[in-house]
Amino acid sequence: MDFLLSEDQLSLKETIRHFAQKEIQPLIKESDEKGKWPDVLTKKLAELGLLGIIIPPEYSGCGYSYIDYVIILEEISKVDPSVGLVVAAHNSLCSNHLNLFGTPDQKKKYLTRLASGQTLGAWALTESGAGSDAAAMKSRAERKGDHWLLNGTKLFITNGSLAEICVVMAVTDPAKGRNGISAFILEKGMPGFRPGKKEDKLGIRASDTSELIFEDVKVPADNLLGKENEGYRGAMAILDGGRVSIAGFSLGVAAGALEAALKYAKERVQFDQPIANFQAIQWMLADGFTELDAARLLTYRAAFLEDQGKKIPKESAMAKLFASELAVRASSNAVQILAGYGFTKDYPVEKFYRDSKLGTIGEGTSEIQRWIIAQKVLSEY
Repeated sequence: MDFLLSEDQLSLKETIRHFAQKEIQPLIKESDEKGKWPDVLTKKLAELGLLGIIIPPEYSGCGYSYIDYVIILEEISKVDPSVGLVVAAHNSLCSNHLNLFGTPDQKKKYLTRLASGQTLGAWALTESGAGSDAAAMKSRAERKGDHWLLNGTKLFITNGSLAEICVVMAVTDPAKGRNGISAFILEKGMPGFRPGKKEDKLGIRASDTSELIFEDVKVPADNLLGKENEGYRGAMAILDGGRVSIAGFSLGVAAGALEAALKYAKERVQFDQPIANFQAIQWMLADGFTELDAARLLTYRAAFLEDQGKKIPKESAMAKLFASELAVRASSNAVQILAGYGFTKDYPVEKFYRDSKLGTIGEGTSEIQRWIIAQKVLSEY
C-alpha cells in the first residue's frame, strides 16, 4: 500500500496549481458577480488537456487515471470551485458516458470533439419531478422509423446553455419503469432542442446551470447511446465515477477555505498576539486539516478502485458524503475565523462558503449517499 504520489503526479499537481493561480484567479470576481462562464477559459482548459482528462489518447484525451483526475480537481477547486464543477461535469458525466458506452463511430464523431475542447459537454438526467428519484423522469423518446422523437424538459443541467453536445436520458418504454429508460446523444442546432431558464444561484455562479427543453426533437437512431432501455443502469454507473469527481471538487473547496483561514490566523493580531495562538482557533484548524486528510484518503481509495475497474457505489458514496460535508464545515469555520472580514468579498472564504453547499446536493444528495452506503453495508454484513 503506497500513500505517496509519484513524481509525475507531484509535477501534475504543481502544474495545475500554477495554471489555476495564473489563468483562473484573475477571472473569479467578475465571473462570480455576473454569474457568467468566462468563455476564454474553455480554450485555456483545452490547451492543458483538462477537457479530456480521463479520455483515451485515441480520442484526443490525456488518458489520465482517476487519482490524477482527483488531484486536478482539487487544485482547480481550491482556487475556483465553479471551474472545478464545470471540468467535473464535462469529464465525468457527458464525456465519460460516451467513453464507456459509445460505439467507435460515436466516439470518433462526438468524444473527440469533447476531449479536444472544441466544445463543452452537458449530461441531462434531472427533471423538476425527478431529482433523487431519477427514475421518475417524464421526458419521452418514441421510435419513429430511422429516428427517435424526443419531448420533455431537464432541470439544473451544468453547461446546459453552453454545451454543443449533450447526453440525455429519456423514457423509451414506460411500462418497464427504470428498465425502460435510454440514453441519447444530442447536438446543439437540432430543431426543437434549446436551453430554457438559466439559474441565478447562491454559489458556483460562474458555472452555467440551465433548463433544457425538447419539443419534437428528431434524434437519429444512430444517436442511441448504449443499448435501448439500459440508459438508467448506465447513468448509475456514470454517477459512481461522478461522485468521485465531486469528492475531489469538495477537497478543493475545503483545502482552499482552510488554507485561507490558516494564513489569516497567523497574520491577524488580537490581544497583542496572532489569533493562531488561541486554542479555540487551533482546534478548528486541527479538526479541519485532520478531516481533510481523512476525506482525501477516502477519495483516493475510491479513485484507485475506479482505476482498477471495480464497482464502487459504496466507496464513491462514502468519499462524496464525507468530503462534501467537510467542505461545508471547513468553509463555515473559515468564515468564523475571519469573523467580520470573512463575511466580506475582500477575502475568498465567503465564496468558498457559498460554493461548498453544492457538493452535498449535486450528483446525489447526502441523504441519497447515506442510503446507498446503508444498503451496501446491510447486504455485506
